[in-house]
Amino acid sequence: MGETPFSLVYGSEDLIAVENREPSTRFTLATEESNDEEFRTNLDLLKQRREAALIRMVAQKQIIERYYNRKAHLRYFKIGDFILKKVFQSMKTTGEGKLNPNWDGPYKVRGIAGKGSYELETMDGKVLPSSWNVVHLKKYYF
Repeated sequence: MGETPFSLVYGSEDLIAVENREPSTRFTLATEESNDEEFRTNLDLLKQRREAALIRMVAQKQIIERYYNRKAHLRYFKIGDFILKKVFQSMKTTGEGKLNPNWDGPYKVRGIAGKGSYELETMDGKVLPSSWNVVHLKKYYF
């Protein structure tokens, strides 16, 4: 964000312990009056610095969102479409190893359960007990 968390909270940069014990130009040139004046100035500018940091943070999130949306391949299905569902490692039968199929089906889309999730039924009309996310489904072509 271009700012340290300490400066966003307290309005000034922090002094490390070494700077307190060994005199530095930053520490030796500070007087009570100049310190108070600098503190008031930093407090006045603190709101602007926080707003600038917030704007940079929102811009960064928008860049990440654009990148994700460019890479994401969202699929949409209609009711009645035939699809395949992914077979997970826990669902695979033992003894088949890497020759086990990765996709199971075909299934028919019975309904839309929510944003990106679908209710499925077998070709016999038996409804599957849970809905499936679109990430784990792909279209089946005869």
